[in-house]
Amino acid sequence: MSYATTDLCDAHPEAQTCEPIFGDFGGRTAFFGPIKTLKVFEDNALVRATLETAGEGRVLVVDGGGSTRCALFGGNLGQLAVKNAWAGVVVYGLIRDSIEISQQDFGLKALGTHPRKSEKGLHTGHADRVVTFAGVTFKPGAWLYADADGVLVSDQPLHD
Repeated sequence: MSYATTDLCDAHPEAQTCEPIFGDFGGRTAFFGPIKTLKVFEDNALVRATLETAGEGRVLVVDGGGSTRCALFGGNLGQLAVKNAWAGVVVYGLIRDSIEISQQDFGLKALGTHPRKSEKGLHTGHADRVVTFAGVTFKPGAWLYADADGVLVSDQPLHD
Protein backbone atom coordinates (compact mmCIF):
# COMPACT_ATOMS: atom_id res chain seq x y z
CA MET A 1 0.00 0.00 0.00
CA SER A 2 1.16 3.51 -0.78
CA TYR A 3 1.93 5.92 2.05
CA ALA A 4 1.07 8.90 -0.16
CA THR A 5 -1.39 11.16 1.61
CA THR A 6 -3.54 11.33 -1.52
CA ASP A 7 -3.92 7.53 -1.64
CA LEU A 8 -4.43 7.26 2.12
CA CYS A 9 -7.04 10.03 2.03
CA ASP A 10 -8.94 8.26 -0.79
CA ALA A 11 -8.85 4.94 1.06
CA HIS A 12 -9.67 6.48 4.47
CA PRO A 13 -12.02 9.47 4.06
CA GLU A 14 -12.57 9.47 7.83
CA ALA A 15 -8.94 10.57 8.42
CA GLN A 16 -8.42 14.20 9.42
CA THR A 17 -6.57 16.45 6.97
CA CYS A 18 -4.71 19.59 7.98
CA GLU A 19 -5.50 22.92 6.42
CA PRO A 20 -2.79 23.68 3.81
CA ILE A 21 -0.78 26.08 5.96
CA PHE A 22 2.53 24.20 6.30
CA GLY A 23 5.69 24.36 4.23
CA ASP A 24 8.25 21.56 3.89
CA PHE A 25 11.66 22.32 5.38
CA GLY A 26 13.38 19.02 6.25
CA GLY A 27 15.50 16.82 4.01
CA ARG A 28 12.56 14.42 3.70
CA THR A 29 9.17 15.60 2.47
CA ALA A 30 7.41 12.30 3.24
CA PHE A 31 7.30 10.87 6.75
CA PHE A 32 4.90 9.12 9.11
CA GLY A 33 4.70 7.71 12.61
CA PRO A 34 2.89 7.78 15.93
CA ILE A 35 2.41 11.25 17.41
CA LYS A 36 4.08 12.78 20.47
CA THR A 37 2.61 16.21 21.33
CA LEU A 38 4.00 19.34 22.96
CA LYS A 39 2.30 22.63 23.72
CA VAL A 40 4.74 25.54 24.05
CA PHE A 41 4.79 29.28 23.45
CA GLU A 42 7.88 31.17 22.30
CA ASP A 43 10.11 28.88 24.40
CA ASN A 44 11.63 25.75 22.87
CA ALA A 45 13.30 24.26 25.97
CA LEU A 46 10.77 21.41 26.10
CA VAL A 47 11.20 20.81 22.35
CA ARG A 48 14.95 20.35 22.88
CA ALA A 49 14.46 18.10 25.93
CA THR A 50 12.03 15.93 23.99
CA LEU A 51 14.27 15.62 20.92
CA GLU A 52 17.12 14.53 23.20
CA THR A 53 15.12 11.34 23.90
CA ALA A 54 14.70 8.34 21.61
CA GLY A 55 12.24 9.17 18.86
CA GLU A 56 11.66 5.55 17.83
CA GLY A 57 10.20 6.67 14.50
CA ARG A 58 7.63 8.98 16.08
CA VAL A 59 6.49 12.37 14.81
CA LEU A 60 6.80 15.30 17.22
CA VAL A 61 3.83 17.66 16.92
CA VAL A 62 4.60 21.07 18.46
CA ASP A 63 1.70 23.44 19.10
CA GLY A 64 3.51 26.78 19.28
CA GLY A 65 0.29 28.77 19.19
CA GLY A 66 1.07 29.92 15.65
CA SER A 67 3.36 32.63 17.01
CA THR A 68 5.23 34.60 14.35
CA ARG A 69 7.55 36.45 16.76
CA CYS A 70 10.36 33.86 16.96
CA ALA A 71 11.48 30.43 15.77
CA LEU A 72 10.79 27.33 17.83
CA PHE A 73 13.04 25.01 15.84
CA GLY A 74 16.51 25.33 14.30
CA GLY A 75 19.43 23.39 12.91
CA ASN A 76 20.72 22.11 16.26
CA LEU A 77 17.30 20.64 17.04
CA GLY A 78 17.26 19.11 13.57
CA GLN A 79 20.54 17.35 14.35
CA LEU A 80 18.97 15.96 17.53
CA ALA A 81 15.91 14.76 15.58
CA VAL A 82 18.13 12.84 13.16
CA LYS A 83 20.48 11.49 15.85
CA ASN A 84 17.62 10.20 18.00
CA ALA A 85 15.52 8.70 15.18
CA TRP A 86 12.51 11.03 15.06
CA ALA A 87 10.67 10.50 11.76
CA GLY A 88 9.58 14.10 11.60
CA VAL A 89 8.37 17.23 13.31
CA VAL A 90 5.30 19.40 12.65
CA VAL A 91 5.56 22.90 14.13
CA TYR A 92 2.56 25.19 14.46
CA GLY A 93 5.01 28.06 14.53
CA LEU A 94 8.22 29.12 12.83
CA ILE A 95 11.69 27.65 12.29
CA ARG A 96 15.14 29.04 11.51
CA ASP A 97 18.31 27.66 9.87
CA SER A 98 16.15 26.50 6.96
CA ILE A 99 19.08 25.87 4.59
CA GLU A 100 20.83 23.67 7.16
CA ILE A 101 17.61 21.83 8.00
CA SER A 102 16.91 21.11 4.32
CA GLN A 103 20.06 18.93 4.33
CA GLN A 104 19.03 16.90 7.40
CA ASP A 105 17.43 13.46 7.01
CA PHE A 106 14.06 13.96 8.69
CA GLY A 107 10.73 15.57 7.83
CA LEU A 108 9.81 19.04 9.04
CA LYS A 109 6.64 20.99 8.39
CA ALA A 110 6.18 24.48 9.79
CA LEU A 111 4.39 27.75 9.07
CA GLY A 112 7.51 29.56 7.88
CA THR A 113 10.85 30.98 8.95
CA HIS A 114 12.11 33.69 11.29
CA PRO A 115 15.71 34.52 12.25
CA ARG A 116 15.01 35.22 15.94
CA LYS A 117 15.50 32.32 18.37
CA SER A 118 13.03 31.62 21.14
CA GLU A 119 13.60 32.59 24.75
CA LYS A 120 14.47 29.90 27.27
CA GLY A 121 12.60 29.78 30.55
CA LEU A 122 10.04 32.30 29.36
CA HIS A 123 7.01 29.99 29.49
CA THR A 124 6.26 26.50 30.69
CA GLY A 125 5.38 23.80 28.22
CA HIS A 126 3.22 20.71 28.36
CA ALA A 127 3.78 17.25 26.88
CA ASP A 128 1.34 14.55 25.84
CA ARG A 129 -1.77 16.69 25.72
CA VAL A 130 -4.37 16.74 22.98
CA VAL A 131 -3.70 19.81 20.82
CA THR A 132 -5.76 21.33 18.02
CA PHE A 133 -4.61 23.51 15.13
CA ALA A 134 -4.88 23.61 11.32
CA GLY A 135 -8.38 22.14 11.62
CA VAL A 136 -7.10 18.89 13.16
CA THR A 137 -7.01 17.41 16.65
CA PHE A 138 -3.68 15.71 17.40
CA LYS A 139 -3.76 13.02 20.08
CA PRO A 140 -0.65 11.41 21.54
CA GLY A 141 -0.31 7.95 20.02
CA ALA A 142 -2.45 8.72 16.96
CA TRP A 143 -0.76 8.41 13.54
CA LEU A 144 0.44 11.23 11.33
CA TYR A 145 1.27 10.89 7.62
CA ALA A 146 2.87 13.78 5.76
CA ASP A 147 4.19 14.43 2.28
CA ALA A 148 4.34 17.23 -0.27
CA ASP A 149 0.53 17.11 -0.65
CA GLY A 150 -0.34 17.59 3.01
CA VAL A 151 -0.78 16.13 6.47
CA LEU A 152 -3.21 13.37 7.46
CA VAL A 153 -4.03 12.24 11.03
CA SER A 154 -5.75 9.05 12.12
CA ASP A 155 -6.41 7.43 15.49
CA GLN A 156 -5.30 4.11 13.96
CA PRO A 157 -2.43 3.30 11.57
CA LEU A 158 -3.50 3.52 7.93
CA HIS A 159 -0.77 1.25 6.56
CA ASP A 160 -0.09 -2.50 6.77
